Amino acid sequence: MPAHKRPVISLFTVIFLLYGALQAYVVSRVQVGLALGWQGTAALGVWAALMTAMPLLVWRWERRGWHQGVLAGSWIGYTWMGVTFVFFWISVVLELMRAVIRFAGGDTGLSIHGWFVMACWLTAAVVVYGLVAARRVLIERVSVPTTKLPADSPPLRIALISDVHLGALVGARRLRAVLNQVSALEPDVLVSSGDLVDGQAEHLDGLAAMFADYKPRYGKFAVTGNHEYIVGLEHALDFHEQAGFTMLRGDAVAIGGGVTIAGVDDPTGGRLGKPANIDEALLFKRCRAERFTILVKHQPRIDDRSVGSFDLQLSGHVHKGQIFPFGVLVRVFYPLGTGLRRIAGGGWLYVSRGTGTWGPPMRVAAAPEITLIEIKPVGY
Repeated sequence: MPAHKRPVISLFTVIFLLYGALQAYVVSRVQVGLALGWQGTAALGVWAALMTAMPLLVWRWERRGWHQGVLAGSWIGYTWMGVTFVFFWISVVLELMRAVIRFAGGDTGLSIHGWFVMACWLTAAVVVYGLVAARRVLIERVSVPTTKLPADSPPLRIALISDVHLGALVGARRLRAVLNQVSALEPDVLVSSGDLVDGQAEHLDGLAAMFADYKPRYGKFAVTGNHEYIVGLEHALDFHEQAGFTMLRGDAVAIGGGVTIAGVDDPTGGRLGKPANIDEALLFKRCRAERFTILVKHQPRIDDRSVGSFDLQLSGHVHKGQIFPFGVLVRVFYPLGTGLRRIAGGGWLYVSRGTGTWGPPMRVAAAPEITLIEIKPVGY
């Protein structure tokens, strides 16, 4: 095995072990809550094992071109993944409540079966809410003032999408709705901050053409995210080209209004042994300091060496956790959070919650978004 693949394999092994442990927890709760015999417990265990392996099975089926199997496996497997996540945290919270009440000498008035039924009803309610919320993409509006644009120039309007994850679960209907929303905003430029693609060619039929038909005034720009590398870099780049995006892979492009858009690859490429241009220092040497410079970068990390070289960084990747309470865990690894914030040393950072979904087709307390960013002269 190539050395650069070992850390990635180790990471996915840990993830599957944790997911398997989560499935085992659910099996134990169901077994106790329904007082299942060994036959029922065994059947549930087989189902849990199958669901644990489903993401890997879908990945293999996709590469073999088993289109219907991928669709069915994705909807069943990833929806179950969301159900599992939600049931886990609700069940843990209820168990803690039950323990506190009993410790205080109180009587809950519910049997173990009653607590289990409550957890199931709450899980069902949250899952239904999450499935609906994932399809209600909000419009976030942000203004960034600057002295680098002439005082009498109109604002530059940028529509930002991120983490759309086009593939088996996010297809033509969802993309059409997103593009309709983007078009209604009348932006000057469309930017994708990575993870636009998350499926093989058979799941993307016609989607590139939908993007190609949309032509904002100053064009469309994109960077690679980690999933562009996971699904296959060449395949992802070909999709972006057909869709009419200008890929920013260590490149900078001057557009109208005194603005430069620059972008770098996601570092996942380097970890997978694929070409990735992440040299921001070299990139900014090609940017003129007097122009308003936008850095598009998938992961919301600030390179201290780049602070002061750009005016606004656009990122995504974190989905705000996508399903509560994973947003808390995300903040451990990406402490900058989501939304707009000032960067110490100069400039702004905007982190999108993402436009689509990865894995479970649901969002809880992390609404999907399209962002309209207006770069305005001070005093406009």
